Amino acid sequence: MSLYESVRAVTAASGDGPIDWAAAAAAARAAVDPGSVELSAAQRRGYATDVEDARDRIGAVAGVGFDLPGTVEVQHRHHWIDANVATFERLLAPVETRAGLLPRVARTLNTGSSAFALAFLASNVLGQYDPLLLAESEDAGHALYFVHPNIRRIAASLGVPEERFRRWIAFHEVAHAAEFGAAPWLSEHLETRMEEGLAALGDGRIDWSAFRELDTAMTAVEGYAELVMDRAFDDEYADLRERIDARRRGRGPIARFVRRVLGLGLKRRQYERGKAFFDRVADVRGIEGASRVWERPENLPSRAELDDPTAWLARVPG
Repeated sequence: MSLYESVRAVTAASGDGPIDWAAAAAAARAAVDPGSVELSAAQRRGYATDVEDARDRIGAVAGVGFDLPGTVEVQHRHHWIDANVATFERLLAPVETRAGLLPRVARTLNTGSSAFALAFLASNVLGQYDPLLLAESEDAGHALYFVHPNIRRIAASLGVPEERFRRWIAFHEVAHAAEFGAAPWLSEHLETRMEEGLAALGDGRIDWSAFRELDTAMTAVEGYAELVMDRAFDDEYADLRERIDARRRGRGPIARFVRRVLGLGLKRRQYERGKAFFDRVADVRGIEGASRVWERPENLPSRAELDDPTAWLARVPG
């Protein structure tokens, strides 16, 4: 890990666009200790078993059929950066068309901020279900990643067994696979809203409607995963949530500021708001009834319904 190498990569940013993604990835890798993915045979079996058990339990409990992603990887932090830099580039392509004044200065600043985001996320992501939104190939398979050094570090900091914590994370990420498997239309729905919102930014406008619809859909995605994660998990989990919440509250002001800038506070709000909605729906109709949200786009809750589940229950037949 070398701050000097990271800074040098950013200042050497080149190319015609406002972000040099190769330099951003190099700078992020230089700033972050990759950690180790030297797994014992038992650990490798553990990851595989957790994912398979999560698939079976979630399918049975939620009443949805789905396949696991074609790619399931246990990664270290540099692996995660390499896997995600292409995603960053795809998502920000519409905005990159506006380089503005002083393109070389802008390129250095943009490359540096992108490297910072990649490095921070690589140091904190535990697991990731990647639907590969906006991929060029329609045949691009979805992927599931576990960042092993982060799982080990956070489990130790929480004072919980690594194996139990890893299994809980696996249930959450496989729950996302269940959503996208049960709703073949979901990827296109999210992509359309993202393209509309980012294209507007590229034109110097803010399409609030597109971003509100995207936020509403992502709140449903995260909330359902939280519901399924808890109700399908085959062990106690209340203490895990309590310790994670306590750790989050104990973050320092700098960490809280960085998370706010990267939108991670919004993601937490999506978890909480979405889970409250689905908990209420599942209490009335069961988890299979809650899974009806994925039958068609019209079944997604509206922004108002997220805070008033009874309105959704009245609109969508049981």
